[in-house]
Amino acid sequence: MKVILRQDVPDLGTTGDTVEVKNGYGRNYLIPRNFAILATKANLKAIGEIEKQRVIQEKKLRRGAEIIKDKIEKLSLSKEMLVGEEEKLFGSVTSMDIVEMLEAEGITIDKRMIQLEEPIKALGVYTVPVKVDKELTASIKLWVIKKS
Repeated sequence: MKVILRQDVPDLGTTGDTVEVKNGYGRNYLIPRNFAILATKANLKAIGEIEKQRVIQEKKLRRGAEIIKDKIEKLSLSKEMLVGEEEKLFGSVTSMDIVEMLEAEGITIDKRMIQLEEPIKALGVYTVPVKVDKELTASIKLWVIKKS
């Protein structure tokens, strides 16, 4: 069965692609959930409109991601932490802490967007990457300082 995808479907294709799927998968999953339509002659002509809509949507998402990236890169966050002997932190700075600091600045993001390999456990200045979009990554400057 040939279908035209109306949305991106993981492991199958992107919006506007014409793909060959098994009858049951198309009839029972893709079409009822509005992920795809049958690939008839009329629908193949309409694919151009679907493609235009996808391009417009991608541009909007990209513009929004660039705005968030600019806001994030202008920030310099600082986190006061209690420190023990040898300048070691009591606890650590995690991606959730960074999300909370960003929310205090008016930027709401998901904690999975912060690409912190491991929690920060020492004083210093860190550059933390934040994946805003598939291709856009912003950097936050994070100062971990001693609490007085």
